[in-house]
Amino acid sequence: MWWTKKQATKSSQQHDPYAAWRYRDYCFYALGHNLLLLGNQMQSVAIGWELYERTGSAMILGGVGLVQVIPVILLTLPAGHIADRWDRKRTVLLTTFMLAICSLGLAILSYAQGSIPLIYICLLLGGVAKAFNNPASSALLPQLIPLEVFSNAATWNSSGFQLAAVLGPALGGWAIAQTKSATSVYIIDAVLILICFGLIAKISEVKAVRAIEPPSFKSLAAGLNFVWQQKIIFAAITLDLFAVLFGGAVALLPIYAKDILQVGPSGLGWLRAAPAFGALTMALSLAHLPPMKKAGKALLWSVAGFGIVTVIFGLSRSFWLSMLMLVCSGALDNISVVIRHTLVQVGTPDRLRGRVSAVNGVFISISNELGAFESGFVAAFFGPIFSVVSGGIGTLLVVLIVTLAFPEIRRLRSLQQISNTGLNL
Repeated sequence: MWWTKKQATKSSQQHDPYAAWRYRDYCFYALGHNLLLLGNQMQSVAIGWELYERTGSAMILGGVGLVQVIPVILLTLPAGHIADRWDRKRTVLLTTFMLAICSLGLAILSYAQGSIPLIYICLLLGGVAKAFNNPASSALLPQLIPLEVFSNAATWNSSGFQLAAVLGPALGGWAIAQTKSATSVYIIDAVLILICFGLIAKISEVKAVRAIEPPSFKSLAAGLNFVWQQKIIFAAITLDLFAVLFGGAVALLPIYAKDILQVGPSGLGWLRAAPAFGALTMALSLAHLPPMKKAGKALLWSVAGFGIVTVIFGLSRSFWLSMLMLVCSGALDNISVVIRHTLVQVGTPDRLRGRVSAVNGVFISISNELGAFESGFVAAFFGPIFSVVSGGIGTLLVVLIVTLAFPEIRRLRSLQQISNTGLNL
């Protein structure tokens, strides 16, 4: 058998692109997590299609993201604390089952043409489940594999996310077209989530260092304090937050497809898939390449490159140049995602991983939601081109500020060394 429950780590001199997949528990975790992501992407398409078809209201569509992100923001601190005090595997199983129930609820409401408020309630409960699932799931992963192969696991996890981002919307749209209803998509999503539940259940029981301090505001905020004290982690999260906040052009792609590039809905589909394709390609490349020797400089250059290609995309009038820039933006963003995720998980003590993962997760949620709002707000007053170009320039300024404010980030070495020795420079 090519993987075993316990496997000796290969020498760092011999790079193994499939190192993480040599471990039985990681295989169950990764397959289940990827199926969960695939179902979530399919559900997002179905929700948008059904609500807009039934109401024709852009405001109703905007409310979907809002009801899902509010629980993540409000429950971040308690969710992280629970991930550090309770059994993480059981927390993941409980919240995964809750997500399956919510999907089945959406299927029933879709079939019966239930009220919009009830659909919102299902989405809100799903947001609560995700708020507790994400930090527990992220903190569980380092317990399943040796830390020296964590960067390889993070790369493959990113590949799975991007593959789900490409396949999920396409499969969801195809299922709706075949059945003339979103109901089937919700049922498929529930089935995928239950398969995920079964795979996670097969993971071996693992012992972790649990947080022993009683619940208090100080213990709840321990994740925030740790991120603030660890300047390298804080700098990496700050880079990602503002790069997405300022440099995200995805929210304005419908305007570019219709009015600027004039490629219609089919062109919009290609534009939406381009960043995920670039990220998937980069993730597979990183998995097969030796670990980065200078991760800090790679992080800074990748975010700076993200800003540059965003500016070029904003100014482009060529569909193919725009496609190329979006592919590059996804590839460059994936580099920063892998480095940041490795830093957050490997550089954090196990007793704090849940709370730090929760902090990282809420930063990501805020940057995505506020980034879309920021792009639309600026575009409404100054036009889409100004919004995208100024956002790319803003990203470059953030890189410059972080480089000067946190010189430690430039000295960040190989991710493989970080996995072995921690963040001590």
